[in-house]
Amino acid sequence: MSQNKTNASYIFLLDVDNTLLDNDRFGDDLRAHLVREFGQQECDRYWAIYEELRTSEGYADYLGALQRFRQENDTRPGVFTMAYWLLDYPFEHWLYPGALQAIEQLNELGRAVILSDGDSVFQPHKIERAGIRAAVRGEVLIFVHKELALEAMQARYPASHYVMVDDKPNLLAKAKLKLGDRLTTVFVRQGHYAARADMSQIQPAPDCTIETIGELPALAAGLVQAAA
Repeated sequence: MSQNKTNASYIFLLDVDNTLLDNDRFGDDLRAHLVREFGQQECDRYWAIYEELRTSEGYADYLGALQRFRQENDTRPGVFTMAYWLLDYPFEHWLYPGALQAIEQLNELGRAVILSDGDSVFQPHKIERAGIRAAVRGEVLIFVHKELALEAMQARYPASHYVMVDDKPNLLAKAKLKLGDRLTTVFVRQGHYAARADMSQIQPAPDCTIETIGELPALAAGLVQAAA
């Protein structure tokens, strides 16, 4: 469908993991695969490496963790087939219900843009594999810390108003402090980060909260209509 030029000044910034895509399911499948291939102890070692890298680098790096994982023992065939398993993983199966339809409807209200954290190889691969890149017509931004890259985002996608959708309310709060009234924050209660969030500690609180990504189009339509 064609872009609604009347409301093209609305940019909808969409997170990926646990917002459009059930990344927790992927994590569960990866754990089960590691246990089958290497046993529980080696599975635990992989995740320890993963957490160490996430702390030091600031983003999830599954392939980087695999590189480090192989250093102690790279003679096992399973180490190399792990790369195929990761790259062939059917992310499209774990899109949340209504995720791609939501993107299509947002593109009738303004422009949907992926704004994600992640590494420079696996995260874009995941977005492509899941069909998300095609749904947003190639409008994908991936940063190490997206809340620190809002100026770059605005330079590429100038707009009178932004709507940011994420499962991490603390990240939404950081973005709100920077963009103020030019940003509407939408917290989607999906995934383990959302479940663990202590909302009493989040300041400012999200402007809107939804339980599933399927609720987003109606909310977005209301925001656009209210501003008209």
